[in-house]
Amino acid sequence: MKIYTKTGDEGITSLLGGIRVPKSDLRIDAYGTVDELNSYVGLLRDQEVNKERVVILKEIQDRLFTIGADLATSPGKDKVKKPDLHESDIDLLEKEMDQMEEQLAPLTAFILPGGHQSVSFCHLARTVCRRTERLVVELASYEEVNQLVMKYLNRLSDYFFVLGRKMAQELEVEEVTWRPRVEGK
Repeated sequence: MKIYTKTGDEGITSLLGGIRVPKSDLRIDAYGTVDELNSYVGLLRDQEVNKERVVILKEIQDRLFTIGADLATSPGKDKVKKPDLHESDIDLLEKEMDQMEEQLAPLTAFILPGGHQSVSFCHLARTVCRRTERLVVELASYEEVNQLVMKYLNRLSDYFFVLGRKMAQELEVEEVTWRPRVEGK
């Protein structure tokens, strides 16, 4: 099977269910950004500090493919066979965050991204996840979107924030907190 089809050469693509839309369509942008996020999760999964988290990160990547399929489905095409997202997927993220937070100092200030390349990759995944969430919320203002998709993306960005803190702890790098400059001081 060839990877190229030539059907999109004029800037049009097909959603699952057969509807053809411009590649600039908000739905395409949303699931394309999910794909971008999935690539960052792969980069994050490849970090040595995450060798014990490979299973959960692969699970997240699988859920992102599920979300991509959901977003790539033509509105009103309920009969299209696609994988499902479940409330238990969100519960898993919450459980993982709770376990990590038990081992972290309480958060008292905003944290500047960075400190170690691996931690920076985690913050990149977090910010791409937030962008993905914003696109999906915007899409939902025009078309029906699975509410679990928005909920999962919201929780996933929280997960990446907590994971970044946990990775910094494991890598023994200082979390640099943001101290706002106050005029005159």
